[in-house]
Amino acid sequence: MNPATTPVPPEDVQGDNRWMNIHERFLEETLLEPEVLFIGDSLIRNLAHTDMWRQHFVPMHSLNFGIGGDQTQHVLWRVLNGELEHMKPKVVVLLVGTNNVGHLPEMIVEGIREVIKVIQSKQPQAYLVLISLLPRGQKPNPLRERNAKVNELLKEQLVGLEKVQVLDVNEGIVQADGKIDAHDMDDYLHLTPEGYRKFFEPLLELLTQLLTEGEEEELEDCESSGSACSPLKTE
Repeated sequence: MNPATTPVPPEDVQGDNRWMNIHERFLEETLLEPEVLFIGDSLIRNLAHTDMWRQHFVPMHSLNFGIGGDQTQHVLWRVLNGELEHMKPKVVVLLVGTNNVGHLPEMIVEGIREVIKVIQSKQPQAYLVLISLLPRGQKPNPLRERNAKVNELLKEQLVGLEKVQVLDVNEGIVQADGKIDAHDMDDYLHLTPEGYRKFFEPLLELLTQLLTEGEEEELEDCESSGSACSPLKTE
């Protein structure tokens, strides 16, 4: 059995029930009708604390369902237990897998694919953007190599999958000497605000494109049906 595909909440090692409390808050927030849902680990969670999030993603009517330390099996449990209910987002952004320490690349890929299957089943109208796993560690190391292998396998296995795009945001994170700059990742795992601004720009551009195309399609469908069209959301 592959632990990366077995939906479970993480063990409450510290005994304060924080993870489950965050999940329960997310269940309440599903009623907010997001246009874009971000879900994943701390790399998603920390995005919510940046100017980029406030200036660009909040106006897109985004929700952030990131939890620090989450592995594929934890996100899988969450999407199977209410975090995709009561909403119909146009886009779901997923980033998870780097915390699956001890799992082989093939195991992690299977876990990510299981999460994708659930998202597509519960939100068939949504376009899914899968962000590639980021490199980690100041210098080359086995976990960085593992993440690169996961990305390679995902691109191979998900090609042609309808409404799914693997978005590689890694260009420029690793410098010519093989090192990661602390200005981009100060702990060599999490992006700094400057790192998000630099490397999540392609995500911002893609989401802008997808939402604009979606609004145009909605307007065309509305006009062709001859019914009264509701005004598009604006900020």
